[in-house]
Amino acid sequence: MNIPGFTGEALTARDDGYEQARRVWNGAIDRHPAVIARCHGAADVAAAVGYARDRDLPIAVRGGGHGVAGTAVCEGGLVVDCSPMRAVDVDPGTRTIRAAAGCLWADVDRAGQRFGLAVPAGIVSHTGIAGLTLGGGIGWLMRKHGLTADNLLAAEVVTADGARLRCGAGEHEALLWALRGGGGNFGIVTAFEYRAHPVGPMVLAGPIIWPLDAAPQVLRFYRQWIREVPGELTTIVKLARAPALPVIPASLQGRPVVILSCCYAGPLADGTRVLRPLRTLGTPLLDLIAPRPYLENQALNDPTVPHGWHYYWKSAETGELSDDLIGALTEHTERITSPRSYTLIFQLGGAVAEIDENATAYSHRRADHNINVNAVWLPGDPGAQQHRQWARRLFTAIEPHQRGVYVNFLGDEGPERVRAAYGPEKFARLQAVKNAYDPQNVFALNQNIPPSPAEIRLQLMHE
Repeated sequence: MNIPGFTGEALTARDDGYEQARRVWNGAIDRHPAVIARCHGAADVAAAVGYARDRDLPIAVRGGGHGVAGTAVCEGGLVVDCSPMRAVDVDPGTRTIRAAAGCLWADVDRAGQRFGLAVPAGIVSHTGIAGLTLGGGIGWLMRKHGLTADNLLAAEVVTADGARLRCGAGEHEALLWALRGGGGNFGIVTAFEYRAHPVGPMVLAGPIIWPLDAAPQVLRFYRQWIREVPGELTTIVKLARAPALPVIPASLQGRPVVILSCCYAGPLADGTRVLRPLRTLGTPLLDLIAPRPYLENQALNDPTVPHGWHYYWKSAETGELSDDLIGALTEHTERITSPRSYTLIFQLGGAVAEIDENATAYSHRRADHNINVNAVWLPGDPGAQQHRQWARRLFTAIEPHQRGVYVNFLGDEGPERVRAAYGPEKFARLQAVKNAYDPQNVFALNQNIPPSPAEIRLQLMHE
C-alpha cells in the first residue's frame, strides 16, 4: 500500500512479515492492525501520523513493544512502528548518548560500555528504550544516578499535527517535563538524548537465594539493612519458585524461594564490604553475587521473561516493608498457581528520592518500594484465569499499603489508576501539556491523559 511521503514498509494482513510485526512481548495480546508502518526515520513517522489522521484511524506507537498492556499494537488502526530505528551515537567527551526510538536497552548498553559509560536503564536488556524512558525508568543504577527519565536531556518529537520539534533546555521545556514520566501522550519521540555516567566494565552483582520459609527473617533484616546502604547499591527482592536456569541447581528449580538480587555500581571492594551482612544472613541456598561485566548483569533476567509468554501485572508503590506486608507477600507466594509467576520488590530511595517531586512528571519519589506482582504462564495454559486471579488476590492484600502506582507497570486498568500514578495536581499539569500538544487526543492508545473537557469543547467549535 502507499502512504504519501513514506519510505519505510507499510504492511497489511496480506503482506509477508505482517504476522511477526503485529506480535509484541506480551503473548496475551492478540490484535490485528489495519496497517503497520515500519518507519526508517522521523519523516516516516510524520507521514504515517498524517495518513492515519486523514482516515480517522486509531494510532498505536511501537518502540520495543515491551509494555505489559500491549498498547504498542491496536485493533483495526495504524501502528507507527519505530522498531527499525536503531541508531546509537555516543559522545564520550560530553558523556551523552543519542539513541533512536526503536533501540532496545541492549543497543544502548553495548554502545555506552565501549567508552565505559551507561545510561540508567531497566533490568531486562530486550526492553525498548522509549516506553521505559517515557514512563520513568527504574532499574539497577537508579539509586546512584536517578531514573532514566532524570537523565533525559532532550528529545526529538513528532506531534499530532505532524510537526517535528526538539525539546530540551530552552526549547519546549514543558513538553520535556511531561515526557519525563508522562508516557506517550504528547507526541511520538523519535530520538532520545541522555546523560551517561561512568559505570563498569565490572559491577558486583547477582542474586542470593533462601528458602521461602526464611522470607520473614530475611525481609525483616532487609528492611533494617537498606536504611543505611549507600546509593551505589540497588536491590530487588523476588518471591517465586526458583527458575529453571543453568545457574540454578536442578535440586532447587521449582522450589519456593526468596531471591535478593543486588547491583553495586561502585568500587568492588566497597561493595564487598556493604554486602557482607546480607551474605552472612542465615543459610542461603545459593549465593551468586560476584564481580561480573555490567553488560552481563543487564541481561541476567532476560531468560526469565521471554517474548511470547503471557503476562498479567498488578503493582503498587509502598512505604517500608511492614510485618503485615511481609506476611501477605509470603503467604500469597505459597499459593502461586503458575511456576513462572512471581513478585518483585524494587528498592527505591537514593537519587530517586533526592530529586524534587515536581521536577518531572514521574511521581511518588518518596516511596520506599515498588511492588510488581507478575502472573506468568505459557500460551495454551488452561489456567490463565486462575493465574490472573492469583495476582489480583495478592494485589488486594497489599493494596492497603499502597501510596501510588508506577505508570509503566499498569495494565489495562482504567482512568482512575492512571490518575493514581500522578496525583491530582500533577495530572492537571500534564493535562495542560496535553492541551497544548495533542488537544484532539490523537495519541490515546496508552496510559491515557486526555485533554481537559474545556479544550475538547474548544476543538469541536473550530471543526
